[in-house]
Amino acid sequence: MSADTALLEALLHALADAPDGVSLPRLCKRLGLRMSVLLRMLAYLGEDTIGGTQGLGWVRTVDDGARTLAMLTDTGHQALNQGDD
Repeated sequence: MSADTALLEALLHALADAPDGVSLPRLCKRLGLRMSVLLRMLAYLGEDTIGGTQGLGWVRTVDDGARTLAMLTDTGHQALNQGDD
């Protein structure tokens, strides 16, 4: 398993363990990432189109007052469950 794959799985599991979402700073601390790295991962895994490429739709970010939370979408839960088989 590559470091990127292990990091992706760690991120998805961290989000799966928090159905109401996890704040971005907490995810950075939990995963040992800089915010810029986390934001790039979330962009790739998110629902938006960036540079003409549609994101995977596995993760959604929502504003909760002063915080931004990340959470898995239904598609993200399905992808995680397929990877655990």
